[in-house]
Amino acid sequence: MSKYKWSFANVGGSTRVRIQSAEDIRHLGELDKKKWTVLSCPVNGLEISADSLALIDTDGDGKIRIDEVVGAANWLCEVLKNPSTLLEQTDTIEIANIADEAIAAVAGKVAGKEGTISLAAVLAAIDAVTVEEPAAPAAPFEADVIAAYKEKSAEYAAYFEQEKLQKLGLALIPEETVKPGMPEKKFNEMGAAIAEWEAAVGAIRTKVADETAAGKAEFMPLRKLLLLHRDFYRLLRNFVTLEDFYDNNKQTIASFQAGTLIIDQRACHLCIRVADLPKHDTQAPLSGMYLLYCNCENKKTGKTMQIVAAMTQGEINNLSVGKNAVFYDNDGLDYDATVFKIIDNPISIRQAFWTPYRKLSKWIEEKINKSAAEKDAAVMSDVTANVEAKAEGGAPAKPAFDIAKFAGIFAAIGMALGMIGTMLVSVAKGWVTLTWWQQILVFIAILLVISGPSMIMAWLKLRRRNLAPVLNANGWAVNADAIISVPFGRKLTEQVHFPFTQNPATMPKWKKWLFAICIILVILCAVCVTLHLLGYCFCCFCFH
Repeated sequence: MSKYKWSFANVGGSTRVRIQSAEDIRHLGELDKKKWTVLSCPVNGLEISADSLALIDTDGDGKIRIDEVVGAANWLCEVLKNPSTLLEQTDTIEIANIADEAIAAVAGKVAGKEGTISLAAVLAAIDAVTVEEPAAPAAPFEADVIAAYKEKSAEYAAYFEQEKLQKLGLALIPEETVKPGMPEKKFNEMGAAIAEWEAAVGAIRTKVADETAAGKAEFMPLRKLLLLHRDFYRLLRNFVTLEDFYDNNKQTIASFQAGTLIIDQRACHLCIRVADLPKHDTQAPLSGMYLLYCNCENKKTGKTMQIVAAMTQGEINNLSVGKNAVFYDNDGLDYDATVFKIIDNPISIRQAFWTPYRKLSKWIEEKINKSAAEKDAAVMSDVTANVEAKAEGGAPAKPAFDIAKFAGIFAAIGMALGMIGTMLVSVAKGWVTLTWWQQILVFIAILLVISGPSMIMAWLKLRRRNLAPVLNANGWAVNADAIISVPFGRKLTEQVHFPFTQNPATMPKWKKWLFAICIILVILCAVCVTLHLLGYCFCCFCFH
């Protein structure tokens, strides 16, 4: 068990280890793996340099694991005299801070009299490495002759092989076959000369490539140091913990946040590239978040991507499959975005309150549309039948009047109306026995009965909103919950706010409350008048 004293803090609703000093990085290998927030993450699709991640991914399997992170930490602590500069996340290093003598010598060679070395200077030095290429031997033939030989070599070789078999009586060459324009001996001599020349040219190119690679190799440890000096601590903040994601001031973005989606007067900052859509189909619904999947395309550059955006604030009335939006990546490049899939989960308790009424409204609308469509189809069928009957010279068929059938229908309608009337009278009688304040309580109770279950389910789901399933669908191995609370969700999705002075149509809150109270009073008055007409007097202002 490690004797090193780690610091812990509440990050995103969970207790996590904090990496805040060079000593934390130096003892990273002693940290219990169960306390790491992430066990592995993919190399591709992150907002950290792919070159830096490739250097950490030592086995080249496309995944970064704990042991590889620890290995990179140990190497950096050996190479740097003061590893605390890693926390600065810069791509420049003081040469005096480099403990490795070989790397420091190369840094001094590149920097010259400068006391610091930068990544840009090293990359420029790597690009400047050139090797003088020796003169290649002269080609045995002209370029067009060599090209013609290569084009016809297979065909000529096959002909000469058939000619040998024909001489042995084992084959017969058709008379219409075109014969090569040279004997076999000359053909073979020509091929040998070309092959020898190409081998010599290839050997020269291989030698030049090897010498160039060797010349660049001396700069590679320094390049690795500068890349990791800039990016390694950011990886730790997104691997050991998720501090970049849960930053209270949101001055940083997590390595998996791809940009911002602007849609329906909101800015969704939690946008993640989709690496494997089938995995999202099974994993993402477990997150409990309202998710928008979008196809994004920049027509100028031809770049395309699929993203999933979390909607954590606002209403969903105008959100639907096919809706267009604009996505901005972290470099500011804009993409045309189109929603192609929605995972529906509660966004807020207020939104959940209206959910049953929206569903009822949608159900009624669908029933009305279905009934209208059926009647339209029936009318068209009758019209078509009549037209066809007239075209055939006969009279259109008239359905026989079935008095028993209509009597049954009228009886059923009368019975239904009677039952509805009886129910309304019973409700009215019960209603008038209540005082005015009891009637208000009953009205509120009815609303709670209808909306209460939806609000309770929304409250439970909002408490469990978890980013981990979405990251797992992208190939991450998340070792702890990544809860998105309601207050934190408000930071991930920004709603539009118009100042009252610039938007006179916006109603102040006190006017909205007054308007709502007036509507409730009008409804109560209408109920009162209706019951008065039915012969019941219950109004608190009327005592007769």
